[in-house]
Amino acid sequence: MKGLCIEEIYRAESRRVLATLIHLLGDFDRAEEAMHDAFAAAVEQWPHDGMPAHPRAWLVSTGRFKAIDKLRRRSRIDASLAEFAWQLEQETIDVADGDGERTPDNERIPDDERIPDDRLRLIFTCCHPALPPDAQIALTLREVCGLTTEEIARAFLTTAPTMAKRIVRAKAKIRDERIPYALPSPTDMAERLDVVLQVIYLMFTEGYAASSGESLTRPALTGEAIRLGRLLVELLPEPEAQALLALMVLQESRSNARTSPQGEPVSLDDQDRSLWNRDLIEEGVALVEHSLKSRRFGPYTLQAAIAAVHAEAPSAAATDWTQIVGLYDVLQRASPSPVVELNRAVAVAMRDTPAAGLALIDAILARGDLEDYYLAHAARADLCRRLWRTGEARASYAKAIRLARTEPVRRFLVKRSNALAPRLEPEGA
Repeated sequence: MKGLCIEEIYRAESRRVLATLIHLLGDFDRAEEAMHDAFAAAVEQWPHDGMPAHPRAWLVSTGRFKAIDKLRRRSRIDASLAEFAWQLEQETIDVADGDGERTPDNERIPDDERIPDDRLRLIFTCCHPALPPDAQIALTLREVCGLTTEEIARAFLTTAPTMAKRIVRAKAKIRDERIPYALPSPTDMAERLDVVLQVIYLMFTEGYAASSGESLTRPALTGEAIRLGRLLVELLPEPEAQALLALMVLQESRSNARTSPQGEPVSLDDQDRSLWNRDLIEEGVALVEHSLKSRRFGPYTLQAAIAAVHAEAPSAAATDWTQIVGLYDVLQRASPSPVVELNRAVAVAMRDTPAAGLALIDAILARGDLEDYYLAHAARADLCRRLWRTGEARASYAKAIRLARTEPVRRFLVKRSNALAPRLEPEGA
C-alpha cells in the first residue's frame, strides 16, 4: 500500500519536484538525477518511517542535499566543484528557510507554499527566444509535462532519436548561454506569452485526452495546467491568458461525465449533464465574457466561447449550433487549421444535415489533411452511420480504430462499429 502511495506521488508530483530542483541546482541533468535519488530514498524510508506531512517538500529537500553530497564527492577529482557545492548549499538554505540561517535538516524543509512558481518559471526558461520554436515546445513537453521522447516525436511527426537530439541541444544551449531559470520582466513575458500559452494548453490537452496508453485521461496534467493557467493570469492578466484558463476549466467541468465506469469515453450527446461542475462553468463563462469585452482577443477566446455555448446548453438537443458554426467561421479565419475545419464540419452536420457535414469532411480528407488523425475518420464514420451508409461507416471506423493510440478509445470505437446494422447476405448464400 505504501509503495502504491509513492507511485501515485511520483505521477502527481515528479514534474513539480523536478522543476524546483532545476531552479535550485541550475542544471537539467543534475536535477533529474537528484529527483530520482530522492524518490529512491523515499522508497527505502517511507515504508518504515511513514510518509512525511509534505511529501513534495521532503523530496525537494532530499534531492538537493543528495546533489550537494555528490558534488562534494566529485570535487576530489574536480576541485572547482567544491566551491560550487558550497555556494549551492548556501543558496538552497536561503530558499528553503527564507531567513538565511541554517536549520537542521530533520526540523525544517521547504514548505509547499514557498515553491509555487517553479513550473511556470521553467516553462518561460524552456520558451526562451534563444531556442528554436520547435525546441521550445519539445523541451517543455519533456521537462515540464513529463511526456516521453516517443510521445513528443509522434506529435512532431518525427523519430524519437531526432527528437532526443533536439532536446539535448536545447538543454546544452540553456546551460552554455547561461539562460536564467527566472520569470522574465513583464515586457519580455508578454512577448513570450503565445508560446507559453501553447505549451500550457498542450499540457492540458495531453491530460484531457492522453495520446497513448491504457487510460483515457491524465488528471495530474490537466490539474497542473489549470494551476499554471491561474498563476499566469495573476502575473499577466491578458485576454488570451484569461481565455485559455476559461477554455481549460470549461473542458474540465465535464470530467466526471466524460468516461464510463469501464474507463471508456462517453460522447458529448450521451453525457449526464447533472455531473458537470457548475462552479467551473460559471468561472469559465465569466472569463470568456471578460476576454470578449476587451476586443483584444484571439483564438483561445473563440475556442473558449465555443466551449461556453456547449456548457450552457441544458441538453444536447438545446445546443445553439448556429452560434457554434458562426464562432468556428471566425476561428477559421483567425487561426486556420484542418482540425478547426473538421470541428466546424461536425457543427455544420448538427446545424444542417449529416450529408452537409460529411461533404466537408470528405473534402478535408481528399486533400490529404488529417489522414492519420483518428478523430477525422471517427467523425466521418458517425455521419455515415446517421445516413445509413453502413459499409462506409464500418470502413471509417476501422481506420479510426487502427489510428487510435489509447485502449479505451479503441474499445469505444469497436463497440460503435459492432453496433452498426449487420451486413446483408447475398441471395442464395
